[in-house]
Amino acid sequence: MLKVAFQGEPGAYSQAAAVSFFKEPIDTIPNPTFYEALDSTENGRSDYTILPVENSLEGSVGESYDLLLTTKLNAVGEIYHRISHCLIGLQNLEKIDTVYSHPQALGQCRKFIQKNHLKPIPTYDTAGSVKILLELNKDNIACIASRKAAEIYNVPIIKEGIEDNPNNYTRFLILTNNKKEKTSKDKTSIIFAIKHLPGALYSILEKFNANRINLTKIESRPTKNTPWEYNFYVDFEGHQDDRDISDTIEKIRPNTTFLKILGSYPRAELI
Repeated sequence: MLKVAFQGEPGAYSQAAAVSFFKEPIDTIPNPTFYEALDSTENGRSDYTILPVENSLEGSVGESYDLLLTTKLNAVGEIYHRISHCLIGLQNLEKIDTVYSHPQALGQCRKFIQKNHLKPIPTYDTAGSVKILLELNKDNIACIASRKAAEIYNVPIIKEGIEDNPNNYTRFLILTNNKKEKTSKDKTSIIFAIKHLPGALYSILEKFNANRINLTKIESRPTKNTPWEYNFYVDFEGHQDDRDISDTIEKIRPNTTFLKILGSYPRAELI
């Protein structure tokens, strides 16, 4: 049975996304951090890692993007997983003044939290916040997590669907030690840094345009090494082994100070 590492406790959204992606019986392996999940796959303790990279309401998961910079793993798949948050606790809403959850979940439920005058407390994981709730055993607290997490820890759901917008999806990448063969509908992800010169980014994007390659995402993250310099994370349609893709990558390489191909994988559909 395939072993799939994820960050969080049983009942985490990453675990549910992994089950949806593989569509076969898998052994999901919880890990305290994203780093430890990736490390378990790099060193053969698991076959795959599932990593949340961006949310349709709250944007990119910064820690995940920073780890993609250094991981040895290849991206071989992606999935958009619908996120439906529940307020979970042992009291009714009127008695609660504090709510625990992962910062992304707190951000996705910002309107509900503000409307009900709740104090948000960030935690390491949505499902883990249910464990914290039980450990603290206070009447004035609740947490935000999935219905599955409430069922696992046998804690009542106070209110369902508390996210700010029902179109709440998180995109996850599937990573492993091997590469993915070409299909008819691939996407490729790369990371690059550029020289701090006028027109440096344009010269790269122009080469994608010249080969009629459709960019689906571009985002910058600080390099951490030099202030106000950035790594660019770019997704585009096509497989790295396609002639026009490999040609473009070789053409942009001289204009970069660093370039890494994260991987090519079948494009996921938003359902």
